[in-house]
Amino acid sequence: MPKVLITGTAGFIGFHLSNSLIARGYDVVGLDIINDYYDVNLKYGRLKEAGIERESIEYNKLLKSSKYDNYKFIKLKLEDQDNINDLFKKEKFDFVVNLAAQAGVRYSLENPHAYINSNIIGYTNILEACRHNSIKHLVYASSSSVYGLNTKMPFSTSDNVDHPISLYAASKKSNELMAHTYSYLFDLPTTGLRFFTVYGPWGRPDMALFLFTKAIMEGNKIDVYNYGNMQRDFTYVDDIVKGIVKVLENKPKKREVIDNPSVSKAPYKIYNIGNSSPVKLNDFIEAIEKALDKKADRNLMPIQPGDVEATWADVTDLTDDLEYKPETDIKYGVNEFIKWYKSFYKAD
Repeated sequence: MPKVLITGTAGFIGFHLSNSLIARGYDVVGLDIINDYYDVNLKYGRLKEAGIERESIEYNKLLKSSKYDNYKFIKLKLEDQDNINDLFKKEKFDFVVNLAAQAGVRYSLENPHAYINSNIIGYTNILEACRHNSIKHLVYASSSSVYGLNTKMPFSTSDNVDHPISLYAASKKSNELMAHTYSYLFDLPTTGLRFFTVYGPWGRPDMALFLFTKAIMEGNKIDVYNYGNMQRDFTYVDDIVKGIVKVLENKPKKREVIDNPSVSKAPYKIYNIGNSSPVKLNDFIEAIEKALDKKADRNLMPIQPGDVEATWADVTDLTDDLEYKPETDIKYGVNEFIKWYKSFYKAD
């Protein structure tokens, strides 16, 4: 089976993707720096599930999983150009899935340099390593946040996305532009995936579902922005992973374009991956309340800088090209998260 590098493997989506590809027989190398943007114990917990023990981890040391014969892990930051290059030369990857990034819209207002270092400089190192090591397909995480101030719904990959309203969104749009450049100049197949509000077991503590569940269970107030009128295209993590695998195994082809200079000939593609069914924040909270059998104490607040009022994915390209569409119901997804949360944190 092919060998794939997954960056951000101690992260939410990276953890689930690693498990999926391991089960499918891929030879997987996971990379993560395990930064402290959120609780590192959760990140180490994910790694332990994959057979990587915390006490064995050292910087730039490739570790074999004690659970899977086809999984290895390395603690490494994307900005470390020399060691990234050495890893690519040594491991000879077939595919790369770049999920490592500094995440979060609001945090980009507080620490902008973290986004430039990881999402721009680090991403450039990945592109260069792919270019010089004959990578067959680079799949990378973009975000629905690139749609910024767009008001036309649903969001389509053919829409103009030149008006991001956070540095995080701007960094993700930059990733798409940089990928196109490498696809065009060096014939490197690249596919960008605009994820829409991913949730599910092992989710990030800075995301709404985690924050709300924790606060409601502990009897604390929850901050509800835009007075609960935000709408999000919540997408269950298993649906995201299925989409990534579909994309990974169907790399874009170089297109022959006649008499239309505005259409790129590069082996380059962008997809939305979303449930294509927006849910109002107040309704999302109600689903959590029902799953917990406990009412939330809501602190209604205005919309925050960098946030958008609504997201909604047009997944026509995804269904046309790959015959795939996310469809997990919000009630099922919320229940699965809460079951995991109670188990992991031994909470009730």
